[in-house]
Amino acid sequence: MQETKRCGGVCLFPFFILGIYDKRMSSGFQIKPKTAIQKSKTSSSISPDLAVKPQPRPSDKLNPKTIDPFGDHSKAPSAFSAIYSKGGIPCRLVHGSVKHKLQWECLPETLPFDPLLITLAEGLRETKHPYTFVSKEGFKELLLVEDATEKAIPLLPRLVPVLKAALAHSNGEVFERGLNALVQLSAIVGPALNDQLKHLLTSISKRLMDKKFKEQITVALQKLEQYGGKVS
Repeated sequence: MQETKRCGGVCLFPFFILGIYDKRMSSGFQIKPKTAIQKSKTSSSISPDLAVKPQPRPSDKLNPKTIDPFGDHSKAPSAFSAIYSKGGIPCRLVHGSVKHKLQWECLPETLPFDPLLITLAEGLRETKHPYTFVSKEGFKELLLVEDATEKAIPLLPRLVPVLKAALAHSNGEVFERGLNALVQLSAIVGPALNDQLKHLLTSISKRLMDKKFKEQITVALQKLEQYGGKVS
């Protein structure tokens, strides 16, 4: 082994090591702690796949269009839903074990058609339960009262634009409700609807090329012709 150098009988090796250490310290060689920015970069590098995502509930598939009472209702309600929530529609939905039905607060025969029938027609454009059922069933049951023809004919100029909006709706279920309501109205008012049909046939014909609605539309047109007579 090589002998350690001595100076005046003193070992120089420990002083040599200390000198190297002092030079490194004086030159700024030291371990610095991570800054906040570096920490944030490290934390942001975590894969988003590892983040916890909310899982859908099994009950979400049962009533996907039912209104959520605990949801965010910052969006302005529709005219029909606002009127229904305030008690402006004199009937309520009764849930049955087999099917639903309406319970009227008073006999439908005693109710004025203006503006109730028009309000129910506007509700045909709803897409959430219970508004969809209440508007559809309420419109049908109101037209079944004894003097429905005399009450409905004066309202045709105001009813037709509302039904046209339902027939022109992008939602297929809304279109179907509008088409059924139109046939129900035609069965009650008969030829009185003929002058208004030209405003509705354009929206109906646009759906005629859709195989899903072709048969239903064909049947509806046959019934409109039957109820409207030769002129229709």
